[in-house]
Amino acid sequence: MGVVWGFVVAGYPRPRHVRIALRDRERGELPLGAAEEALALGAAAVIGAQVSAGLAFAGDGCMDWHDVFRPFAVSWRNVSLGGLLRFFDNNFFYRIPVFHGEPEPTDPLLAPRVRRFLPLAWPAGLKASIPGPLTFLRLSKNEAGIEDEELGKAIAEVLAAEVKGAALAGASLIEVQEPFLADVDATPEDVELLNDLLKPIKEATEGAKIVLSIYYNFPDRKVYERLLEVNVDYVALDFGDAPKRAYETLESVGIGSWVPAFGEINGREVYDDNIDAIGERIASAVKTLALDEVVVTTTSGFELIPYRYSLRKTSLLGRLIERVAEKLGFELKTPLRHV
Repeated sequence: MGVVWGFVVAGYPRPRHVRIALRDRERGELPLGAAEEALALGAAAVIGAQVSAGLAFAGDGCMDWHDVFRPFAVSWRNVSLGGLLRFFDNNFFYRIPVFHGEPEPTDPLLAPRVRRFLPLAWPAGLKASIPGPLTFLRLSKNEAGIEDEELGKAIAEVLAAEVKGAALAGASLIEVQEPFLADVDATPEDVELLNDLLKPIKEATEGAKIVLSIYYNFPDRKVYERLLEVNVDYVALDFGDAPKRAYETLESVGIGSWVPAFGEINGREVYDDNIDAIGERIASAVKTLALDEVVVTTTSGFELIPYRYSLRKTSLLGRLIERVAEKLGFELKTPLRHV
């Protein structure tokens, strides 16, 4: 019998109390401890939402991250923050990391937060997220005086150290976010470079599984074809923006040694997803590909929608996973059965 499970890609939006706490902290009106308490409460809320929805892995929401790069950039030597730039085609901006040399880590970032939130995730596993080394490289400014490939390898090595720390601290799913691979500027050669950059990260997992999350679109066919060579456990793909093209590509090209994660609950829209229609699409693809493990997820993170809708979407994802398991006659892998 096959198995079905799910998780949420990337992070969550900040609830009102977290927004206020971070604003007051930046103004110097709130002590650090009070701001950290607000963040911890926000993380506890979204972890609880994921666990209660029956998701196999829960993330802490990364509510303290202004963007996916900044917490890493500010904790590394030889990196500064530049101007604001739009993050792909979203009404969301990030500070451009500027590399003046090879990055050198200072204090670990992921291991302490894994130790902090791991007890809250039980009986689900805890997901830890990093920006993918390729996306980090392509969306940064290289003033290091070395070739991009060399800088990419240096970034990957530092990220690998973070992954090892997170895995040893108890994270059981490592998410590598690579939205650049869905961008119109991505090429098959980018996938080839990514394969090299992932090697130290893969070696650092200490038994944790790796999911490569590609969101905001489905990759170009030529890019997708090269993805078959990527050495990860799972690849999360965005089926929401162009489902016809996405499913046709998936079913005609096939998959690599990894298991696809069907990104179907739309992370950028507040409207309810049609889980019956989505369930039929996923079940059809599973039969075509003869999968015995089915992973269902979101098209992207929930950072771009209001907080209350992110909770609703989490619930819908849990219902979708149940629906897919019923349609296929597969076992539902949920932490709620193991309490």
